[in-house]
Amino acid sequence: MDKPGGGGVGGGGGAAAAAAAVGAGAANRGLVPPPAIIAAAAAAVAQQNPSKRPRMDNIRVANNSQVSNGPMAGGPGLHARPLVALLDGRDCAIEMPILKDVATVAFCDAQSTSEIHEKVLNEAVGALMWHTINLTKEDLEKFKALKIIVRIGSGIDNVDSKAAGELGVAVCNVPGYGVEEVADTTMCLILNLYRRTFWLANMVREGKKFTGPEQVREAAQGCARIRGDTLGIVGLGRIGSAVALRAKAFGFNVTFYDPYLPDGIEKSLGLTRVYTLQELLYQSDCVSLNCTLNEHNNHLINEYTIKQMRPGAFLVNTARGALVDETSLAAALKDGRIRAAALDVHENEPYNPFTGPLKDAPNLICTPHAAYYSDASSNELREMAATEIRRAITGRIPDVLRNCVNKEYFVTQSGVPSGSSNPPPVPPGYVETGNSGAGVNGTSNSYFVPVHSTTTHDLAVAAAAAAAAGVPNLGGAALGSAGAPSTIGSSIGAAGIGPPPPTSHVPAAVALSLANPSSVPVTSTSLTVKAEIS
Repeated sequence: MDKPGGGGVGGGGGAAAAAAAVGAGAANRGLVPPPAIIAAAAAAVAQQNPSKRPRMDNIRVANNSQVSNGPMAGGPGLHARPLVALLDGRDCAIEMPILKDVATVAFCDAQSTSEIHEKVLNEAVGALMWHTINLTKEDLEKFKALKIIVRIGSGIDNVDSKAAGELGVAVCNVPGYGVEEVADTTMCLILNLYRRTFWLANMVREGKKFTGPEQVREAAQGCARIRGDTLGIVGLGRIGSAVALRAKAFGFNVTFYDPYLPDGIEKSLGLTRVYTLQELLYQSDCVSLNCTLNEHNNHLINEYTIKQMRPGAFLVNTARGALVDETSLAAALKDGRIRAAALDVHENEPYNPFTGPLKDAPNLICTPHAAYYSDASSNELREMAATEIRRAITGRIPDVLRNCVNKEYFVTQSGVPSGSSNPPPVPPGYVETGNSGAGVNGTSNSYFVPVHSTTTHDLAVAAAAAAAAGVPNLGGAALGSAGAPSTIGSSIGAAGIGPPPPTSHVPAAVALSLANPSSVPVTSTSLTVKAEIS
């Protein structure tokens, strides 16, 4: 993708740059594709869907040789490197070696988009973000060239992934990192609540003397036996499952509630399953929250649900702060309804123990959203996030992305919307080659030239160029008629051009494909020209 004003597809000269790139690549093989066809394709795309922002901006040429074919390659000559920004941090030491040969990496160290430099807002095609900045729809609209956001972590509640998808921005996360660390931390907090290790250690540090069993009994009052108690887990994903296995080893009876899992998972793990949150709260001596935050479970633990818990139960939250209504929790801790609680996450972060509803709450352990961290997990997390950005730059969105959470807003390489298991049939008049070569679309020596633009102005320029060239209709037989511009060569003419009629085969896209009858061998003059916008 080109930076605005860079003279490439995104810089106001999209159709011309595309034509130049096609001509340059084709000239190496004795081909001179007609620029008018490319311009007309872009015009047809604009006419079909003028309001949507294109998902990818690039010029891609692919044949049997390995070439740079990333959707974010910038500049007419594919030399300019796209800008990738770390929004809410300043340390790029791990990300830089992974990205330095394909992108320019910058950091913003911002807490909101108002603190982000204008150059990043205008030119960044990729963004890395931790959990300390929020991106709403209004924030996302400030970015003019953004194509991918990678959340350095698993939770995506601080970015509006739906709005991002509507704007053509892929949102990814790293769900597989730090599972061991978060599960270990969860168990550590549970053990601290049961055995009161945290409070006993503080007493020793403060100089309290334990001269006999009476002093120990007084200080350790509230310690509980683990074996035989029931641990209730809300959310049996990767981390919830890891917590369950650890808890069983300590002697807990483990129950879980997760409405999104199919029946039978409890049998494979040897757990007890309940089908309502109320049932889990009623049965559990300790409740561990290990679910994601969404629009349905904000303040999952509130005044009403706390009353459904066993009197004197423990509560642990290493998931998301907004799952717990802290005002209701503080009241429950003060009156003893909840014996003790441990929170690694809070509604407002960074957590301030001197303000907010929890400031005077007793029997409370708070840690600074650090359950995920170890030296090993931190490095692994950042490497995985940077690698996802690299895949987006060097490949095609969303096909190459490992963990895209809003994939449904994009069209895959095959032209089929993501998540579709049954591709639509090829429409009449559109012949796919079916050859098994290394080229694009299965053809052995083919060229693939997506023609894109980031502005309606560029598409208007392309439309004017198409009109001047006299290509009246991409969906009809005009391309094969006399007078249609063609300097491709005799092999192409012999094979014939088979443009598709207006269909939904490629959503919001127009494709011109070379038909390759068996009588015409696939040679270096085989050409596929495709203009698409998703």
